[in-house]
Amino acid sequence: MAVNLSKGQKISLEKESGGSGLSQVIMGLGWDAKKLTVAKRGLFGSKTEQVDQEIDLDASCLLFDEGKNLLDVVWFRQLQSKDGSIRHTGDNRTGAGDGDDEQIIVNLTTVPAVVKYLVFTVNSFTGQTFEQIENAFCRIANGKNGAEIARYNLSGGGPHTAQIMAKLYRHNNEWKMHAIGENASGRTFLDMLPLITSQL
Repeated sequence: MAVNLSKGQKISLEKESGGSGLSQVIMGLGWDAKKLTVAKRGLFGSKTEQVDQEIDLDASCLLFDEGKNLLDVVWFRQLQSKDGSIRHTGDNRTGAGDGDDEQIIVNLTTVPAVVKYLVFTVNSFTGQTFEQIENAFCRIANGKNGAEIARYNLSGGGPHTAQIMAKLYRHNNEWKMHAIGENASGRTFLDMLPLITSQL
């Protein structure tokens, strides 16, 4: 059964997956855009109407070494890490549909040994704040069988346009997860690099 994480919580991925030798994980990001209320002027006065809006959230994975140096980034402009161990499934520009809207697949066994931290971020590329987003989450699932290991709720509004969602990190030859949940601003991870580095 998946763990519902709270901000700041840390878990062992190996233990939460039942100690089955976790080799691949999927970081899934999902969200829905709230409907907009707009005023329409008609023949008999004005009325309000609910209309759909499109919000383009982008998931990214940043790879850091022990010295907190940025080694590589997987995002919508580079869908695979240079070493091939991490892959982005593609950019969803609307949030339409159920389940994961974007996924980043990590092969833990082939992530280079020099990589100590994998940081997952989300940015509103279209600039809308999280006040206009609902049902937002990030989750970690076992890449072999799809079983959800942990989920972190990103909803709750707020005037921010980005968030440092979580990090995976090596500790005593084991991968652990830390739900960070730090709000930020920026259209891409580049706008929040100093804040990301401070969370390592």
